[in-house]
Amino acid sequence: MQVEDIKVFIPSKEYDKSIEFYKEIGFAYEYVSDELSLFHNGDCYFFLQRFYNQQLAENLMMQLCVSNIEQAYALVQKSNLKTKLSDIRTEKWGRVFYLWGPVGELWHVTQLHQLEN
Repeated sequence: MQVEDIKVFIPSKEYDKSIEFYKEIGFAYEYVSDELSLFHNGDCYFFLQRFYNQQLAENLMMQLCVSNIEQAYALVQKSNLKTKLSDIRTEKWGRVFYLWGPVGELWHVTQLHQLEN
């Protein structure tokens, strides 16, 4: 099997609020149907669905790799978002901050260290 792409379906409790959250942190929005939206930034995509399951939402984690973590952090800080946000931490593999979405989904916003050849 040759995998060409993979996309997550993120649940929403308040669909319109979730749409605004993802637009606010830099994703472009595309209408798919009344029950589904597609978001993208660069070559990265995910679906937002008008579906909610508390256990799924509160256990869903995604890693969002960025090229400049300070820039990403500043974007979230200056936004109008009412969300939980950690400080930036340095780990041996890179730098990371945690951002909780509208239904409790956890984003690991990460800038990985460049590997030397």
